[in-house]
Amino acid sequence: MTGLLLIGSGGGALAAELSLNQGAETRTLTLNDVESAGVTHLEMRHPEGFAGRFTGVWLDDFLEAQGLAQARRVRFIAHDGYTTFLTPEQRRQKDYLLVTRLDGEPIAVEDYGPYMLVVPKDVEAVHEGTEPMTRWIWAIAEVSAR
Repeated sequence: MTGLLLIGSGGGALAAELSLNQGAETRTLTLNDVESAGVTHLEMRHPEGFAGRFTGVWLDDFLEAQGLAQARRVRFIAHDGYTTFLTPEQRRQKDYLLVTRLDGEPIAVEDYGPYMLVVPKDVEAVHEGTEPMTRWIWAIAEVSAR
């Protein structure tokens, strides 16, 4: 699978890599690389049903750390090929969290990992059905910026 390195047995993602593409350049980031932008911890219940302590990096901080703060469009690609895009305007309207861990542990692919993009302030509205989840994505394998 592109963008994922599994270490150990049992199929869980103990160390996950994220492909980061900008133009012709592709870099591979480790979990430590992603989290180096500074982590935040939030208690929440994801609309897909799992709940707990979500740890992650604010998307704008991650993009800044990777030199991509000025990207006109950021594309997130999941392991199953699902894609969503964010423009700078969309990133100004809401704070996105790039989730790296659940309850302190890296998230296995079979558990919607290794990375997720969520909007913490929209959790209740999504549960109520008054806000869509169109920008939420899980099982992220690749981030592409241009």
